[in-house]
Amino acid sequence: MSGHSKWSTIKRKKGAIDAARGKVFTKLAREIQIAARGGADATTNFALRLAVDKAKAENMPKDNIERAIRRGAGLDKDAAEIEEITYEGYGPHGIAMLVECLTDNRNRTIAEVRRAFTRANGSLGEPGSVAWQFTEKGYILFSRTDEDGEAVDIDPDAIFMIALEGGAEDVEVSEDAVEVYTERNDFAQVSQMLTDNGFVPTESNLMQQPNTPMELSADEAAAVLSLVEALEELDDVSQVYHNLELTDDVMAQFA
Repeated sequence: MSGHSKWSTIKRKKGAIDAARGKVFTKLAREIQIAARGGADATTNFALRLAVDKAKAENMPKDNIERAIRRGAGLDKDAAEIEEITYEGYGPHGIAMLVECLTDNRNRTIAEVRRAFTRANGSLGEPGSVAWQFTEKGYILFSRTDEDGEAVDIDPDAIFMIALEGGAEDVEVSEDAVEVYTERNDFAQVSQMLTDNGFVPTESNLMQQPNTPMELSADEAAAVLSLVEALEELDDVSQVYHNLELTDDVMAQFA
């Protein structure tokens, strides 16, 4: 998914996470709750381990993490019921989009997501209208620079060899990052092997990879990325996927 690492880097550089710390914690807590339905032990529940690691990387307080686990595992009877919903639609210039949400109020969520699409001259579609254009993959990102643009000391060749040995489908090495792609069923194994060898990822999750990316002009692409940002700022939205080809020119203009 060309440009995925660049998009992650831009978000970090713009300080979106620090500026909305409380909102980030709310989203992380929901992800932990969903993952904890498969069991409260992160050593045996891989999805929970990923969610907890992600929360720790954002310096989420330990009490918040443990409370979210209890709620998800059903140990807190007063917890609101969180459900997973994926909305499908088309953004500006026909870009296909999947919007994954975690919510305790379906009506509120659909209203907010529809409003964002409408304002961007996009539209929501019926279930199945867009999903066929994506394939779920494991994605593991190792950034080669920190938030200040300083180089991070990692060994791309070692990551490359370990990932392929673990069953990775593809490894892309660039000046900015090392990106590892896996089949869904191989994701846990590859992630574990890299971690066991001392490589801590910047980002690690299952993602929806577009089967056929679309390339737009920089101006057209900027309209799409503005919609992506507007959706990501919604409390109930956990992930936004699209089939826009994020070229260097597009990312340079948007940054």
